[in-house]
Order: sequence, then structure tokens, then C-alpha cells
Amino acid sequence: MKEADRERFTRQIRFLVEMDKMKNIYRQTRVLHEDRAENDAEHAWHLAMLALVLSEYSNEPVDLKKVLATVLIHDVVEIDAGDTYAYDEAGNATKAEREQKAADRLFGLLPEDQAQEMRQLWDEFEANETPEAKFANALDRVQPLMLNYCKHGESWKTHGTKREQVENRNRIVREGSEVLSDFVYELIRRAAEEGLLK
Repeated sequence: MKEADRERFTRQIRFLVEMDKMKNIYRQTRVLHEDRAENDAEHAWHLAMLALVLSEYSNEPVDLKKVLATVLIHDVVEIDAGDTYAYDEAGNATKAEREQKAADRLFGLLPEDQAQEMRQLWDEFEANETPEAKFANALDRVQPLMLNYCKHGESWKTHGTKREQVENRNRIVREGSEVLSDFVYELIRRAAEEGLLK
């Protein structure tokens, strides 16, 4: 292997080892079949599965490979920035700044071409302007809502979450998928009727 190739490979491996830390970033969402929180790596994997199965419901045609790459890297920044609970107003006030700094460091571990490609995907996800970003954002809202509903609202009950908060947070789903948006609002309606949301 040439010296330049060796350096590239070393940077790629360093980034991949750093990504293992996603397994230690715990979210508020609970896994269904154990009494524990889901971690970021599990969340990213589950979003990739949702993308594979549900991509036909995107409002616009999407590049599935791009959606998969986006959902796999969208929470990488939480390695440094931590997971911010969706309804934590104080945490959300500083979230963007913390995540931008994390993106600079983490994507900067990669060779320049890959760093630019992944950072562009992450920036697109945050901006929510491309069809792929809109669909990835929709999936990122659907997955925890679906698990929380199936787990009898455990996380909502713990935090005293209100129906209005969940409805407001999930308005973005319609931009990516009307079908998934209808599903989300049906789950919210049921959750409220069943007393899982205030």
C-alpha cells in the first residue's frame, strides 16, 4: 500500500472506531423487548430498515442509497453533542451549536472527499430541503413515535408529554410522506384516547 493510501485507510479506520461510541449514546426511546433505552446505533439501524421497507411512501422519488447514508450518519454528532430529548426546551436552545461543533470534529476525521460527502448529507438532513432529507426526517420522527406507542407511552409518561407537543414535533413528517404523516397522527390520536399522552 502506498503511503498516501495508508494514511487514507488509517483515517477511515479511526473514524469507524470513533463511530462505535454511538452504541453508548442512549436515547429516551425504549426498546420494545427489554427494559432499557435504545442507543443511537440501534436507532440508525432501525431507520435504515424503515427506509428499505417504506421508501415507496416518500412524497417524491428518492435515491434510496442517499437516504440510507443519511439515516446512518444523521445522529453521529451526538457522540460529542449528546442526545437532546425532543421536548427539552433548554437543551434544544443549544443543540444546533453543539452539533455543528461535533460535525466539524467527527467528519473531519475522514479523508477530505469522504468528510465533505458525509458533512453535506448531514447538512442536507438538518436543512430538510432535498427529497431524501425530507424523507429521512420523516422516518426519524416515525420510528421513536411508533416504538413509544408500542411501549405503552413509557417515555411520554415519564416526561409528562402532551399531545400538542407530539403533534407539533411531527408536522415535519408530511413534508416527506403524506402516508407516514397520516399514520403518525392516527397513532397520536390513539395514544391520547388511551391516556398515553396528556
